This record gives sequence, structure tokens and C-alpha cells, in this order.
Amino acid sequence: MAPADADDARLSRATPCIAVEVVHSPRAGQIEREVLTLPAGATVGEALRACGPATRAPDLRVAVWGRLLAPAEVDATVLRDRDRVELLRPLQVDPKETRRRREQSHREAGHLRGSAKRRPKPGG
Repeated sequence: MAPADADDARLSRATPCIAVEVVHSPRAGQIEREVLTLPAGATVGEALRACGPATRAPDLRVAVWGRLLAPAEVDATVLRDRDRVELLRPLQVDPKETRRRREQSHREAGHLRGSAKRRPKPGG
């Protein structure tokens, strides 16, 4: 083992590290995933800066394991080993409006929602 390799090995043992996953979907059907090794005590903001410029779009929201973070929390939230940081893009369509439109088209086509016969309950 070369002296430089020995120094690297000693540093990695001396500095505890955590593995963090950063996930982003820039467009429908596409998922980008990056696994980072960061020093223990790293924040969400540090993880995002380590990922590069694609994670700094102004319209992205940030969550850790689905819990949405306020912008002020990004640099204050300390990550733990195996945390998942999620970059959330804005919704293109309101889900409620999509449901309304779908139901309206079903009505216009003559489909009745929930019209299928149900099985009788056992023993009843």
C-alpha cells in the first residue's frame, strides 16, 4: 500500500460518513438517482450542492422521506445515514381537476361509476 493510500484509508476511518440518496424526476417517466457519501452531520443543503446545478432550480421543493421542508429548513436539516432526499417539481395539473374531468367524460360516455354488482357478504 502506497503512503497516500494509507493516508486515505486512515482519514476514511477517522471521519464517519453517511450514505444519502438524492432522487429527482425532471420530467414524467424519467427518474435521476444519485447516491452520495457525505461526512456525518451533513445537511440537506450540502447534499444538494454536492449533486450539482440540476438540483438548484428555483421551482423545486425539497423533502426528506416525503416530509416537505420549508426553504429555511434545507440548510438546517441534518441528514442521517441512508436518508432519501427528494426533489419535487411543481404539479402540472391539479389532481382534483383531473378527477372532475375524468368523471365528466365517464358520464358523457354513459358509464356509470360503481354500477358493478357486489358480491354478497359471507354469512349474510
